[in-house]
Amino acid sequence: MTGTARPLVLGIDFGTSNSACALIDAQGGLQVIPLDGTKAELPTALFFASETHSVLFGADAMQAYLNGTEGRLLRSLKSLLGSRLMDEYTAVGDKSIRYFDIVVLFFKELKRRCEAHVGRPLTHAMLGRPVHFVDDDAQRDQLAQDTLGRAALEAGFTHIAYQLEPIAAALDYEQRVAKETTALVVDIGGGTSDFTVIRLKPQVHGQPLGSAQGDRTADVLATTGVHIGGTDFDRLLDLATVMPHLGYKHVGTGGRIVPSSVFFDLSTWHLIHQAYTRKSMHFAKELWTDYTDQALHRRLMDALEEQHGHRMLASVEAAKIACSISGDSALVNLDFLDRSLAPTVDAANMEAALQASLAQVVQCAQDCVAAAGLQAVDAVYLTGGSSALRPLVAALRQAMPDATLVEGNRFGGVAAGLAWAGAACVPGLAGAP
Repeated sequence: MTGTARPLVLGIDFGTSNSACALIDAQGGLQVIPLDGTKAELPTALFFASETHSVLFGADAMQAYLNGTEGRLLRSLKSLLGSRLMDEYTAVGDKSIRYFDIVVLFFKELKRRCEAHVGRPLTHAMLGRPVHFVDDDAQRDQLAQDTLGRAALEAGFTHIAYQLEPIAAALDYEQRVAKETTALVVDIGGGTSDFTVIRLKPQVHGQPLGSAQGDRTADVLATTGVHIGGTDFDRLLDLATVMPHLGYKHVGTGGRIVPSSVFFDLSTWHLIHQAYTRKSMHFAKELWTDYTDQALHRRLMDALEEQHGHRMLASVEAAKIACSISGDSALVNLDFLDRSLAPTVDAANMEAALQASLAQVVQCAQDCVAAAGLQAVDAVYLTGGSSALRPLVAALRQAMPDATLVEGNRFGGVAAGLAWAGAACVPGLAGAP
């Protein structure tokens, strides 16, 4: 690369559940980079293997954990951005490591895989961010963005900028519209649901909002977001289908319901490990006096002692995806815990478990249209890993019957839009602070 060569800008969609990267190459073509074999999406997961002292990423990390390899699995790290936990240390094997440094490790791996694919160093990055990392707290929200940027810089990127994820998705969708279109972009990720009403103009596609090549800010009519996403759906389904078999909502001695904190930890990706601490284990063990059905308590202790939390939640997630794709009932596989258990996820119990959260998501989408000063939009563009959830799609169709519903690239769309945005604003990409 010569000193005057246009730098390649890597669009990075660092997601709660999955991450993706893309760039516009020297010929002006879009490359959504295969990060996991032939797949664009890489599960945002790391596994620290105890015996080999190695770190596995993505699907390899999940598989090692599910195979029973001794070690520590970490998922949903994006959920910690903006919190005090990011600077705290956690036990990994025989040492402690900051959560922030774990995020840096993941960014380094993303960078390494992308550089291996394109065959050259990558120093410029356009980072996606949700409309709100943290709801109703501007200071923590800014902290989350700053932390994300610091992680990218420590991973070796020298120039970074940010773009809202739903706007990035809109820029990707804009490549395929044939006429001016007013669209509601619905980006349902693992941790957040983000919305943008935007006026799409195919003749100016690729120009980012506010870029030197063409100010697009007037085309963004409204943005909204809510801190609800796929990992919340997993938690709610886990609480509805699996945790009752461990004592959740069990009416115990004296007619009192068994305390629920342990079940919430076991059902929340980034909190599962807290359920295995000495303090939490002692608390759970002492719960036996609250149970009238001791079989439920024994099953809870088996799940904790064998550290089955991630396996249980992964089984729920797999059943959610299977049900969303086929529309049929899907078995939650709990053979590793108790072969007598056969809970299922189906359309009815999925809708019941997710009803309140989906109502909030749809309301946020409607608020976005209203904030844009519109009664309706031409199209609703769906992207994000959780955008295929059947009850959500049905609710959006009902709420916006006059709009054309368009299903986009669930995992690569935001990264592609970030790549278009990054390419359009070079050389004006913000330098490292």
